[in-house]
Amino acid sequence: MLTAKELLGRAQALEPQLVEWRRTLHRHPEVGFDLTQTKALVKKALTEMGYEPKDCGKAGVIALAGGKKPGKTILLRGDMDALPIQEESGVDYASEVPGKMHGCGHDMHTAMMLGAAQLLKEHEDEIEGTVKLEFQPAEEIFQGSPDMIANGLLENPSVAAAVMFHVLGGMPIPAGVVLVPACGGITMASCEQYHIIVHGKGGHGSMPEKCIDPITAAAHIHIALQEINSRELDAHSFGVFTTGRFQAGAASNVIPDSAEMWGTVRTTDPEGAVTELLHKRMTEIVQGVATAYRCTAEITFSDYCPCMVVDKELAGNALTYMGELLGKGAMDMTPMTGGKPGGGSEDFAFVSHEVPTVSMFLTAGNANEGYTYGQHHPKVKFDDSVLFEGSAAYAYMALRWLQEHK
Repeated sequence: MLTAKELLGRAQALEPQLVEWRRTLHRHPEVGFDLTQTKALVKKALTEMGYEPKDCGKAGVIALAGGKKPGKTILLRGDMDALPIQEESGVDYASEVPGKMHGCGHDMHTAMMLGAAQLLKEHEDEIEGTVKLEFQPAEEIFQGSPDMIANGLLENPSVAAAVMFHVLGGMPIPAGVVLVPACGGITMASCEQYHIIVHGKGGHGSMPEKCIDPITAAAHIHIALQEINSRELDAHSFGVFTTGRFQAGAASNVIPDSAEMWGTVRTTDPEGAVTELLHKRMTEIVQGVATAYRCTAEITFSDYCPCMVVDKELAGNALTYMGELLGKGAMDMTPMTGGKPGGGSEDFAFVSHEVPTVSMFLTAGNANEGYTYGQHHPKVKFDDSVLFEGSAAYAYMALRWLQEHK
């Protein structure tokens, strides 16, 4: 099999193409399942490499490498969608699409996956089994993974293990380090969206006594929800509320008829007991506080994503393989986290509940290198000099795991 040093060297030779792919994607971000240009780039690149890419679900793409020798199948995932935010990074390849930006690094993932596809195709005869390459849409809205799973992602051939990488910006670690959660277990929180609508009675701002102000009620609901965490969850439970959007009215001198809030709830309880409690208490608080302020209100929950579960054995394999490939550029992240889950969420978690999975991170710039902001910030930047390491990491992880798990 190709040595780690040889693979890394070949990946580095692909760097100009990787940067071109990444920056083209960055200039033309697309969100959710609406990935027309992104899919076209991915399928064109894969076809030119010699693959026969197939559509999977609403906007996903899969391709197979290997299969010429008997063995298991390992899945590699790269997500493709951007965020609905206005870019303020100042890079010369910034988004050309108003209100859309690759602010989470999925353009990096897609380019890294294409690089891995190129490496695997060049050495396809050496693959002892099959590598399934997944290019996934709609990660940011937690719908891409379940859609692709429902459309056969994990079958034909049946997937035995799954791998994802995610770049990290603004970390206090040099660029190009792979972080592996070698402890396994739950590493990321579940997440779901909530939407609250408070109904009042609008009117002129000079006559509040003739109105029923939904903004006041909504503000008190927002504050009251925070008390669930501090007063109703035990010390070992994890629950985070974020109201990310609050909307009411259109004029400063008018009391509106309604006010709305959108946000997220995150937990690390795979059994769902904490989520059930949160649903119950949030509903009671929303309706009770609204009533106290003479309003009515309803709350709905949607776009649920489960906790990420990392397989400990697979994570151990990953730490070994990344150490072979990158030496000191691979780290067990357990000492950094204390083995506790992070509050972020990832829809590849749906896959982790079906097959053994490992989710790893690739550092892509820190503050000392001019990369100050983290994911989802309009000014976030990612260092695309790490792309070749990401491609090599994807490919080497697949090759080594298949070699050892015949």
